[in-house]
Amino acid sequence: MSVHKTTPDFIIEVSWEVCNKVGGIYTVLSTRAKTILTKTDAQLMFIGPDLWKETANPLFKEDKRLMAGWRKKATEEGLNIRIGRWMIPGEPVAVLVDFTPYYNIKNDIYAEAWNLFKVDSLHAYGDYDEASMFSYAAAKVAESYYRNEIVKKAKTSQADNNCQLPKVIYQAHEWMTGLGALFLKHWIPSIATIFTTHATSIGRSIAGNMKPLYDYMEGYNGDQMADELNMQSKHSIEKQAAHRVDCFTTVSEITDRECAQLLEKKADVITVNGFEDDFVPKGAAFTAKRKEARKVMLNVASKLLGQEFADDTIIVSTGGRYEFRNKGIDILLESLNRLAHEPSLDRDVLAFINVPAWVKGPRMDLVERLQMKEESNCQLSIVNCQLENPVITHELYNMDDDKALSMMRAIGLNNAPESRVKVIFVPCYLNGDDGIFNLPYYDLLPGDDLAVYPSYYEPWGYTPLESVAFHVPTITTDLAGFGLWTNSLKGEYSQLEDGVKVIHRTDSNWDEAANEIKNSILAFTKMDAKMVTQLRRRAADISKKALWDKFVKYYLEAYEVALSK
Repeated sequence: MSVHKTTPDFIIEVSWEVCNKVGGIYTVLSTRAKTILTKTDAQLMFIGPDLWKETANPLFKEDKRLMAGWRKKATEEGLNIRIGRWMIPGEPVAVLVDFTPYYNIKNDIYAEAWNLFKVDSLHAYGDYDEASMFSYAAAKVAESYYRNEIVKKAKTSQADNNCQLPKVIYQAHEWMTGLGALFLKHWIPSIATIFTTHATSIGRSIAGNMKPLYDYMEGYNGDQMADELNMQSKHSIEKQAAHRVDCFTTVSEITDRECAQLLEKKADVITVNGFEDDFVPKGAAFTAKRKEARKVMLNVASKLLGQEFADDTIIVSTGGRYEFRNKGIDILLESLNRLAHEPSLDRDVLAFINVPAWVKGPRMDLVERLQMKEESNCQLSIVNCQLENPVITHELYNMDDDKALSMMRAIGLNNAPESRVKVIFVPCYLNGDDGIFNLPYYDLLPGDDLAVYPSYYEPWGYTPLESVAFHVPTITTDLAGFGLWTNSLKGEYSQLEDGVKVIHRTDSNWDEAANEIKNSILAFTKMDAKMVTQLRRRAADISKKALWDKFVKYYLEAYEVALSK
């Protein structure tokens, strides 16, 4: 890529997930910030929602001395903001805004959005109002910062009032910030606007409603599907933002295909997601983490199932948001069930489904057993010591109609003592105090032997990328942006021997894909220690190619496109 001639002086990024850990966008922004600071000379500021008010937010440290003059001016303008640092690598400036006052004028805002941009807010429901009021408030913050801080300082630093104004980027992430990007572009055209969709709202909705997204992609009309699925308002913001901003970006080729069809606009730049691996332990520290993680996971399984597990037990895991079909939890359970009936399987496979559900709390019978001393325990080698419902570690509010539990009951995946394959549903956030494992997710991840993320809908896929960073060979699909990117490294389908196995998935090859996942796990159980070591090294090598210093060039390209307009 050529050297970028047009670079920003200021970058303002807006997301619901600034100082607010929800999902993958938090990972994108929080891991990229330091690289943006080191690779550009721009001043970087994030704007997020002030959801905590006076409550302490561990991700945000307020600094009342920071931009004190502008803070006073913004307050006089009616903005209720807190300025400080986002407690991530690089500690960038973060502004949290209270958006609730705008509810009082939301109908006026929506009317203006229709008149100016043809954004349809008439069918709004759910989180639409909350997101839109934040989006509007964030744009007001950016407008105030630009006029009172950037422009005034530029003019006072130069004698000529016709000075060249600084180049400013306003990047809005997801439909939740699109409305503000539209208003800001209208108010101050000299600010270069970028709108990034990490997953189209209508594409996710089509997939989530069990409709065939891919086989019939060319037959879908985004506006029509939005009407059918009651997604008109979110889709309207996303489509108008994609068409009207200075630069429209998305995160992968597969999502760009969605954008072209459903939003009728291809991305100007594909800004591939990277990450930083500075949280991955090295050397002896990693070995110790892996040993401890395996000990904890095998112990929980042992106490739940009433049997001992050998050290050579293959630990398999999946994780992420609880999107039963989109994340491929359904096809993974089917694959594990098929593996359980595979005659040639001669090693124990212990699979953990780590997806947070409607959790009530840890199972007290399991807690009690975990707290027992070995000598007083009920002879765990006896298989009939299995706890009741030995497939889940925590109680749910909806035990009877949970999708994962319902499917496991339906297909007979019940952890029968004689089965070589045991599946344990961990329906909680692994944040270190769940009451059963009491280790954070990143401390448990090194204990895995194999990770499986057989996604049906996955614009990028941080979970498989994190797994390979922790030296865990991983199975994913070509319906995930990460899977397609991995294939691009090799120029053909990546295989398990490469560290990442990419399964071909379509709307019509469920049976073949389930068998391929099953066969891949089976193949892994047959590998000797030397081969497994090679796979672990190759998996880690792949993660090194996805670091932000490799991918930041796409953002620089997006900045140039936006500023040129």
